[in-house]
Amino acid sequence: MSKKTYQIAMLCIFLAVWIWAAINPGNREAWLNENYITFVAVPVVIFLIRYFKLSNLSVTLITIFLCLHVIGGHFPYPDVPFGYTLAEWFNTARNQYDRLVHFSFGLLLFLPIREAFMKISKTRGFWTYYIPIDVVLALSAFFEIIELIVVGFIKPEQVAAFIGPQADIFDAPKDMLNAFVGALISMLIILVFNLLTVKKSRREFKKSFEVKGREITPEDRKIGRTIKKIKNDVRRLKIPNA
Repeated sequence: MSKKTYQIAMLCIFLAVWIWAAINPGNREAWLNENYITFVAVPVVIFLIRYFKLSNLSVTLITIFLCLHVIGGHFPYPDVPFGYTLAEWFNTARNQYDRLVHFSFGLLLFLPIREAFMKISKTRGFWTYYIPIDVVLALSAFFEIIELIVVGFIKPEQVAAFIGPQADIFDAPKDMLNAFVGALISMLIILVFNLLTVKKSRREFKKSFEVKGREITPEDRKIGRTIKKIKNDVRRLKIPNA
């Protein structure tokens, strides 16, 4: 199967889940509020997948995350049945589905972000693991800000269904923490795998901490030759006796 065919297949899977989620959702207004982000994000994601020529694995991970999101919009998030199952597992009264999605944001999107970063940067080693985590945290904070902006345009009775704080005043930082933990786990898995299977990984990891001087350009060499010539000319000058 070609990469293009695989991407179309993943898009069809997402559309199938989205159509299911759009049919008789638990709260139509909450579904629409959640999908404002989806309507903008999906075309952008499709463009980025094509632009960065992401691997099939990255496309699969992105598709899984988007499906998790639209499932949350269907019920909506505070009422997803599996969230109550998670609450039983962790012995809490709170529906944990939104925590799962934020955790999955870091866990599933770390690899696509890292892959895109490596395609546009010559950076290797440690920084290809550290920078994507920064991007995950930045995007997580960005979406929390977007939620805050959207709240100003929706009905007050829909705020709880859209934000889903469930009476937790620390909901936003906990969401970002979950994304960070997910990204950290993904990073460690990829790091260990690369260190064990890719021979040059250890060398690149060590080399990425080296501090290099400024690269000498052709202009620098030309100036250096000019200065050297002037010095030689000065040495050949004959100064007459007073």
